[in-house]
Amino acid sequence: MKRSNIQEIEMPFLDHLEELRWRLIKSVIAVFVLTVISFYFSDIFLDMLLYSATNINQDINLQVLKVQTVFIIKLEIALIFGVVLGLPVILYQLYAFIAPGLLGKERRYIWPVIFFATLSFLVGATFAYMIIVPLALNFFLGLAPENVTNQIALDFYFGFIARIIIVFGVVFELPVISLFLTKIGLLTPQILKRYRRYAIVTMFVGAAILTPPDPTTQVMLAIPLLVLYEATIWISYFFAKKKDPES
Repeated sequence: MKRSNIQEIEMPFLDHLEELRWRLIKSVIAVFVLTVISFYFSDIFLDMLLYSATNINQDINLQVLKVQTVFIIKLEIALIFGVVLGLPVILYQLYAFIAPGLLGKERRYIWPVIFFATLSFLVGATFAYMIIVPLALNFFLGLAPENVTNQIALDFYFGFIARIIIVFGVVFELPVISLFLTKIGLLTPQILKRYRRYAIVTMFVGAAILTPPDPTTQVMLAIPLLVLYEATIWISYFFAKKKDPES
């Protein structure tokens, strides 16, 4: 009898693991298909990333130092775009997994969250590509003496650009996450205000870890993080206030 009870308890957990596995498989398939498609357009995407190098005030010569460098970069570009384009699918699969544990009024927020989370990532990535990357390149390359030519390996340049763009894309999703957590009652402006000092320290530490190892880029990331955190407090306050009369 005890053994059957244990099996009845374990089976739902195993079913959840099986469902999670299939959700992950579907997400991986979507990313793989989009990565293959993106690889076909990788030359266009690479030219987009190289645009910053040709539109700054400093002279820069990009070099290929390994035979397979360009191919590897194209693969990485295709994978990045595959994940970004597959973000709605990934978020939906995550929602489908947790949906049984959500109330009906909580489920109706999912599609707006998926849309605005994807949009916020694109806005953050565009902000980094159009503003942060040129500023960083002009600053760092401008430190070189006049008799020194900036010779940069292509893979290093790509890694520098890609890391900044991806980090800013992820960071710009904070307000959307705050909105969702506020609407389902897991986050309040009081909590955000209470832990503001800890959040500031965490932001600067996170910026130091996520960005290239230099203080300027870390500050460039930390400042938008602080602004977004304050925006998150106001977003949480606004929607928490709207929710009170209904309860």
